[in-house]
Amino acid sequence: MTKQYASAFFGTSLASTLGAMRVDSCFICGFTTSGCVRATALDAMQSGFIPLVVPEACGDRNAQVQQANLFDLGQKYADIVPLDEALSLMESLISRG
Repeated sequence: MTKQYASAFFGTSLASTLGAMRVDSCFICGFTTSGCVRATALDAMQSGFIPLVVPEACGDRNAQVQQANLFDLGQKYADIVPLDEALSLMESLISRG
């Protein structure tokens, strides 16, 4: 899938693809947290998915901007999931098959 806009959901088939796969949540990582990560998390939530943002796998131009956006996302739109917890969740999903 190729995205042309900040959100991975906007103008793509991501929501319908995840829905067809019966996915209910998604891990979100990338650059920049204040741009693409934030837009994707918001669109994920508005599309009925649970957005899980992994802060160690995100970044921004400035540490203060990064922290402010992670705080705001966690308060309103997404679950902020530390990397070790995200990996454990992925491993448990894989082992369930």
